[in-house]
Amino acid sequence: MATRKTARISSRKEPRQARSTQLVSDILEAAIRVLTREGARRFTTARVAATAGVSVGSLYQYFPNKEAILFRLQTDEWRQTSGLMQDMLADPTLPPPERLRAVVKAFFRSEVEEAALRVALDDAAPLYRDAPETREHRRQGRRRVALFMREALPDLPPRERSAAADIMIMSMGAVGAQISEEGRPTAEVDRLASAMGDMFTAYLDRLNFSTSAAGRAKRGGA
Repeated sequence: MATRKTARISSRKEPRQARSTQLVSDILEAAIRVLTREGARRFTTARVAATAGVSVGSLYQYFPNKEAILFRLQTDEWRQTSGLMQDMLADPTLPPPERLRAVVKAFFRSEVEEAALRVALDDAAPLYRDAPETREHRRQGRRRVALFMREALPDLPPRERSAAADIMIMSMGAVGAQISEEGRPTAEVDRLASAMGDMFTAYLDRLNFSTSAAGRAKRGGA
């Protein structure tokens, strides 16, 4: 059985001078305009270069193909959103339930604010979703969530903690995607985030209570 080849999506090199940094910035800004205007199917390096006002050769110095440009846009978006959420989840000044509510609110707002780009990147995801870089990003995200879940559910077995994390991640992603497509006003988005935050914290409370009850029953029967 033939193995499907995955396009190279890493940048060729990182800019080191102000001029080259500006060139990469111009290319990425042009890529956003092309992607949101033309969609993933009509997204090409030639269109990006023309929109940026640079030669295709200059573009290829930094991005080997269109998949590399799209992946850079996606990783920039991931980095911004993930960095914000990581800081919230690790904030020692707030109890886990308050951190969770803050993360849901920030995530939903980001889905709305970057809706056009996010939808376009979702359309382009098949071009790079199986790449090693994409899988590594997913693993890093899972590690961040796992650390939070270990703190929020300290007595729950690891497998059950992982299942609880999956439920919350999938639920938040599904609702966030729908919000992004519908373009709801901020006040309504915040109400939905508050409701989902309440649901998640109630879910964590129930899991903690069940675990504590099971532990008490086990000790009583010993």
